[in-house]
Amino acid sequence: MEENNLSSLEHEIKRRRTFAIISHPDAGKTTLTEKFLLYGGAIAQAGAVKGKKSARHAVSDWMEIEKQRGISVTSSVMQFQYEGFCINILDTPGHQDFSEDTYRTLMAADSAVMVIDASKGVENQTRKLFKVCAMRNIPIFTFINKMDRESRNPFDLIEEIENELGIPTYPVNWPISSGKDFRGVYDRAKKHIISFEATGGQNRVNSVEADLSDESLGELIGADNREQLLEDIELLDGASEEFDLEAVHGGRLSPVFFGSALTNFGVEPFLESFLEMTPPPLPRNSSAGLIDPFDSSFSAFVFKIQANMNKAHRDRITFMRICSGKFDKEMDVLHVQGNKKMRLSQPQQIMAQEREIIDEAYAGDIIGVFDPGIFSIGDTVCSPGKKFEFEGIPTFAPEHFQRVRQKDTMKRKQFVKGTTQIAQEGAIQIFQEPYTGMEEVIVGVVGVLQFDVFEYRMKNEYNVELIKEGLPYSYIRWIDNKDIDPKTLKLSSDTKLVQDFKGNYLLLFSSEWNIRWALERNEGLELSEFNRGELQ
Repeated sequence: MEENNLSSLEHEIKRRRTFAIISHPDAGKTTLTEKFLLYGGAIAQAGAVKGKKSARHAVSDWMEIEKQRGISVTSSVMQFQYEGFCINILDTPGHQDFSEDTYRTLMAADSAVMVIDASKGVENQTRKLFKVCAMRNIPIFTFINKMDRESRNPFDLIEEIENELGIPTYPVNWPISSGKDFRGVYDRAKKHIISFEATGGQNRVNSVEADLSDESLGELIGADNREQLLEDIELLDGASEEFDLEAVHGGRLSPVFFGSALTNFGVEPFLESFLEMTPPPLPRNSSAGLIDPFDSSFSAFVFKIQANMNKAHRDRITFMRICSGKFDKEMDVLHVQGNKKMRLSQPQQIMAQEREIIDEAYAGDIIGVFDPGIFSIGDTVCSPGKKFEFEGIPTFAPEHFQRVRQKDTMKRKQFVKGTTQIAQEGAIQIFQEPYTGMEEVIVGVVGVLQFDVFEYRMKNEYNVELIKEGLPYSYIRWIDNKDIDPKTLKLSSDTKLVQDFKGNYLLLFSSEWNIRWALERNEGLELSEFNRGELQ
């Protein structure tokens, strides 16, 4: 019986695929996510992503501010089944101001799909996100999107990806023209063409498969396109990297696919190839060494906390990535940081706003649990027999700061609760000037749009209106020396001493010159860009 349990555990974990979709804003990431869900039968109709006039919105964008702006502001988690695989998609915020939440989401993924706009190529945000993937050596798959619009030369796009991101590529398929003349793709492994005609973008596309030697090829894709394709393939076969699955798994080679998410060109072939090439859940580093996903003991870590997903319930959901074994809803687990045995309350899987209470989940899955306020980002939960901590998630240094207080002095309690809860989610960081109360706080964010989201949520979820004052600081450093009395530091007039809510001292600077000034005048002072306490 035990052997059966083990083989069923192994089977369930092997069919899991957990990946994040990353891109610059507007590259079409949310549309691609929706098409995946459409193929998996998880939704019946794709929403208009920027549906300003229509009542439909992309299913993965749930917060009101996202609907107004047509962007993904928070990371969504979606699960669906496709051809025997159980797929967990982490749809990350594409907006440039949400790199911190995106960073944490990438910590929960085993691979990443990088969506690139065929007319724009590699954009600024893509570089930042790519660096995070490269740090973890996770497999990166590239989907060059919007081929149904006029696009750049595919060879130039490939060269730019290699030069800008420093990773060799392997085109798995090759586009036949672009824009109005886009005729489909050539599959290099199968050595045939998949020619497409659009069907309105709602369902599977009509496709015709043809061999390169097929006499009707000229009629199918046009004589000029046929000549160009034969030239391109000869050049590709002579010049491109060899395909090496081991290099893909180590994040050292990125398979590239061309297509159009909006019209469904190439989405299903991409999904199928991606599932063949990606590994099942990967081992994770911990204080007890590598944790094997197939170990029968349950373990997970917290990578995201979201308050008030359902306004009617005033709830707070903690998202956990399961790293090993199987989760049962009746099981007791150990919350390592709180050193407390507990049962995870209302375990659920979430698709946008739709929630489903679950009885079980496996390594690779993402679950949401009701959180009365005990979890923090990076926390570990595991079977009570074992006690270890997964590697911590570093805190990004914020670059923009505001002094914030509530308009109505009678709402101090709500102000404290709101700022503290939103900070615990990691969307903002809050600081205090030492020796002052919580009458006002300094809010730090990675990107300025987070100020708008913070203000919007304080008003809508906590009924608190804010008075905000911009501060001239753009650099923050944690003071690493535990033996220094911060009051004795010699600092320039435009440097501010603050504390975070764990009691750590930090310095805010308006320029790099001020950082150098402080280091020169305070011998032995050690400053760091990360909160080292987070980097276990």
